[in-house]
Amino acid sequence: MPQPLKIAIVGALGRMGRQMAETVAADPRLQLVARFHRPGSTGEGLVERDEALSLADVVIDFTTPAASAELAKACAARGGPALVIGSTGFTASELAAIAAAAKTIAIVRSGSYSLGLNMLTGLVEQAARAFEPDDCDIEILEAHHRFKVDAPSGTALMLGEAAARGSGIELDDVARRARDGLVGPRDAGEIGFAVLRGGGIVGEHSVSFLAEGETLTLSHAAGDRSMFARGAIAAALWVARRPPGEYDMRDVLGFGAV
Repeated sequence: MPQPLKIAIVGALGRMGRQMAETVAADPRLQLVARFHRPGSTGEGLVERDEALSLADVVIDFTTPAASAELAKACAARGGPALVIGSTGFTASELAAIAAAAKTIAIVRSGSYSLGLNMLTGLVEQAARAFEPDDCDIEILEAHHRFKVDAPSGTALMLGEAAARGSGIELDDVARRARDGLVGPRDAGEIGFAVLRGGGIVGEHSVSFLAEGETLTLSHAAGDRSMFARGAIAAALWVARRPPGEYDMRDVLGFGAV
């Protein structure tokens, strides 16, 4: 029987960190070798970052963009371990830091680790490709719990990128992230985003293609965080065998280009 893959979890005291630890511990293919949080965090079996990195084959990270970028640098400086990043809301400089680290280590970074949501991404791209640009308006709605700090969600932006790819355009050129006041008529080709925050919503996303006389809506709702944990584990098992590079869940799931 092969040796279990050694996993370290960062952000161990957060919601996803606790869910990840529980899911990893229950998987015989994995060994939870370390849990760490912010520098100086103690208790609950936590260790410091450098010790965790020395023990792990793969680190799973659902923290913040800044922390993820710093972690990627630290992993690359050591020549490993590989990294699975589930943080969202990155700045351009943070993305550049992760891309630089991926020249040395293998990194999976995704706006969502749900199998269903990644299928939804492919369907959105196909639908956008099927419509002529002037045939319909594209609107993306996402809803999350009251504690989520970034908006639109990383998954909503991932869906926007899929819609833009299918339409043959750049998302940054057509994204409308907010509407307030006398904004005038909707611009042709615009991809709009709307955000709901409240309660304990794990995650809900829908993409609507609104044409004259009909509307097509593709949607996904998350029941609990365990599905994200299972997807992150699939990514960890996959990335442990990969050469340096930055990958996403389409690579992990073998979807490739739509």
